[in-house]
Amino acid sequence: MSTADIPADGTSSIPAGRTRVTGTQWISWIALAMMTTSSVASLRAAPTMAVYGLACVFLYLLPAVVFLLPTSLVSAELASGWTGGIYKWVSEGISKPMGFLAVWCQFAMTIFYYPSLLGFVASTLAYVINPQLASSGVWTAAVIIVVYWSGVWVSSRGTKGVAGLASGGLIIGTLIPGIVLVTLGVVFLGQGNESAAPMTAENLLPAWAGLSSLVLIVNNFLSYSGMEMNAVHVSSLKNPGKEFPKSMFLAMGLVLAIFIFPALAISWIVPAEELSLTAGVMQAFDAVFANFGWQWLTPIVGIMLVAASLGGMLTWLAGPSKGLLLISRQEGYLPPFLQRLNKNGVQQNILVVQGIVTTVIGLAYALIPDVSSAYWVFSVITTQVYLIMYLLMFVAAVNLRRKHPDHPRGFRAPMLVGMCGVGFAASLAALLVGFVPPSQFASGNPTLYFLIVGGGALGLGLLVPFLFYRLRKPSWKQDEAPEVTS
Repeated sequence: MSTADIPADGTSSIPAGRTRVTGTQWISWIALAMMTTSSVASLRAAPTMAVYGLACVFLYLLPAVVFLLPTSLVSAELASGWTGGIYKWVSEGISKPMGFLAVWCQFAMTIFYYPSLLGFVASTLAYVINPQLASSGVWTAAVIIVVYWSGVWVSSRGTKGVAGLASGGLIIGTLIPGIVLVTLGVVFLGQGNESAAPMTAENLLPAWAGLSSLVLIVNNFLSYSGMEMNAVHVSSLKNPGKEFPKSMFLAMGLVLAIFIFPALAISWIVPAEELSLTAGVMQAFDAVFANFGWQWLTPIVGIMLVAASLGGMLTWLAGPSKGLLLISRQEGYLPPFLQRLNKNGVQQNILVVQGIVTTVIGLAYALIPDVSSAYWVFSVITTQVYLIMYLLMFVAAVNLRRKHPDHPRGFRAPMLVGMCGVGFAASLAALLVGFVPPSQFASGNPTLYFLIVGGGALGLGLLVPFLFYRLRKPSWKQDEAPEVTS
């Protein structure tokens, strides 16, 4: 999931009457591949995988096969047969309470996603002002709090036209910096400089030191998440059965290229032991520009990355909560206080409560000595909460195929049961492995790590929605749900 993602509940927040595409509104399979690439690919995960050097190729390919591919094809079948997004799919495939849990997880993951995203923004912005700030927890916490609340203020006013920032995010904050980084990295090696990470056949697989040596792969599941959002466009293809698989395979190739080559370029330039998970991209740019005497370009690239990240955040800040709001007003899952809209029709109370929790989480950056460790913890919690939703989606897809085999679908995923099995097993494994501290942070307290990650993921992802569901009252249900569009 990139910083230029479309709203995280884009499908579930669109009324059923708006999800059908009329006869002339077709898109090509290449256009859909570009849309998918822009909503998934990002440079933000590159420093995390650059730690592995050449082995990052394997660590990107493995989750692409066992998670990205099943998620893409399975969600395409669901989107082409049932409107209403993840809530509708899981409600009909399993039950309404599980549907609420799924849409809640789509919303709850953003509570931890914003601190990790804005942690990257803070470290990148530091290279524009003072690179030493990149390792300052106080600076990072201040940026998270100020930028997030500024975004809430903008979103609560119902500001229009900000979506254009995200549409250009792929070019401004990903493609141009990525191409520059890889090109100069190749020139760096061509000048006779030795790669900081060995590039031999023996390094194709990560060194095995137990589960902790592979924990960073969990971050790739978050990088690949969000494919179920683009699946709604399967109905816009003239021949979904043939064109959607081609579109997804092209998108996978582009996404892998954007993920792998910048990560390799960083591993050539910045030694793994010096790599910051939040500022690694800027570290690489600073090092390679210094090699050519172009360090004046470092702040410019930093501004490009920050602008793209902030544009993506603003365009979908209120997206997940809109889907949750719509479902909650229809079914009475949230108390009336959280269902209220301001004069601009925005669910301001949800955004404010979400902001209070995000502020508390952001302050952890000031309390945790290592900024990279804080960034990693929040990324893991984000991934685990989101994976709960994917587990439910795979189960629902199998149940819907068995219970409604003749239900009209614009696209039928090949070997759906098998793919759901692979996707479910991979998601569950990633969720469980996330509780193991990575070997890069072996100096930390494993018990404390487990309590923080477990409390964040299971508490926010399971306990909170369970309490809302158990404590719900008939009076919480609204007679008429407001029209919520994405």
